Amino acid sequence: QVQLVESGGGLVQPGGSLRLSCVASMSIFRLYNMAWYRQAPGKQRELVALITSGFSKNYADSVKGRFTISRDNAKNTVYLIMNSLKPEDTAVYYCNTKAPLGGAPSDYWGQGTQVTVSS
Repeated sequence: QVQLVESGGGLVQPGGSLRLSCVASMSIFRLYNMAWYRQAPGKQRELVALITSGFSKNYADSVKGRFTISRDNAKNTVYLIMNSLKPEDTAVYYCNTKAPLGGAPSDYWGQGTQVTVSS
């Protein structure tokens, strides 16, 4: 059973920073690719950042240079450090992984954490 639990969202002023955390339940977390998505009101869910089991990283163009994804395999945790936040970053942020590792994987999502960027 895959469970993902996010935390760290909140209200921040433009230019501010937040760190999101996602704790995962998988016993061999280190083998999983992990991602952060976000969904703003009236918009489709979009990929923000991805980190592979080999620590390769990919980012959406809109967050490059401002957001950093990282993982701590000893803590079964993936992080999203968000700097220079803009009002357009306002969204519900979701942690994501695909499981099982073999066969036909399905998407697993956390419950989401709200990030609001406003003065």
